[in-house]
Amino acid sequence: MPDFTGDLALLRSKLDEARRYLHIDDLIARRPKLEKAASAPGLWDDPDQARKVTRELSELVEDLELFAGLEAALDDADTLHELANEEEDESQTPEIAQMLESLSAKVDDLELRSLLGGEHDDSDAVCELHSGAGGTDAQDWAEMLLGMYQGWAERRGFEFKVDSVSEGQGAGISSADFTISGRNAYGLLQSERGVHRLVRISPFDSDARRHTAFAQFKVVPFFDEVSDEVEIEDKDLRIDTFRSSGAGGQHVNVTDSAVRITHLPTGVVVSCQN
Repeated sequence: MPDFTGDLALLRSKLDEARRYLHIDDLIARRPKLEKAASAPGLWDDPDQARKVTRELSELVEDLELFAGLEAALDDADTLHELANEEEDESQTPEIAQMLESLSAKVDDLELRSLLGGEHDDSDAVCELHSGAGGTDAQDWAEMLLGMYQGWAERRGFEFKVDSVSEGQGAGISSADFTISGRNAYGLLQSERGVHRLVRISPFDSDARRHTAFAQFKVVPFFDEVSDEVEIEDKDLRIDTFRSSGAGGQHVNVTDSAVRITHLPTGVVVSCQN
């Protein structure tokens, strides 16, 4: 029978390390305080504070239950391994191997979570998709990416909400704005930022030639609160105004009907048209 002692010891070591970087003992001590605060009669008199308390409690409980579940699963695997060795029962080998494989994947996911300690990593993610070079193929590729991100979010139990979509010409989408809400959504999606390329035999080419399509993905954290002390200097702004054109009407070619403001240091653009 295979000896899984080394694998079990490695997982035990990783869980001991996880107890430290997850601060499990501190979370256990803090839980009663948060539960008391969450059950206070006047909690929702201050909605912002209430959301903060309930979210912290939810994440704390999630961490504790996850860690306890991993410890229990490792104990079960260890016990089954000992019994199988004592009885020299090789029929248990596949089950033990499967248990260890599942545990290893979950512990790796836990280690990944420990790396997401950036200032906004635990925030929800506000995302944009834009089709790039490649015409219809690029628009189709952008729509495929939108479906991929939706599937990824749903598999992780995140909330996926499409805010706006611009349909493509002929197929796919030109652009889409969407929000993915869930723990560490922004931290997990940061590495997706940039241009994604697809090379394939185009289904839109009657000659079945190979085409390359591009789509750009952008992501920023969602802020519950934004400081009202942000200062933007006039010299950092470029303001472009536009006037309507065409025949008739006393305001045509006279009144500014659209404005676009570009923040030069960051490249952020806002626009409005009426």
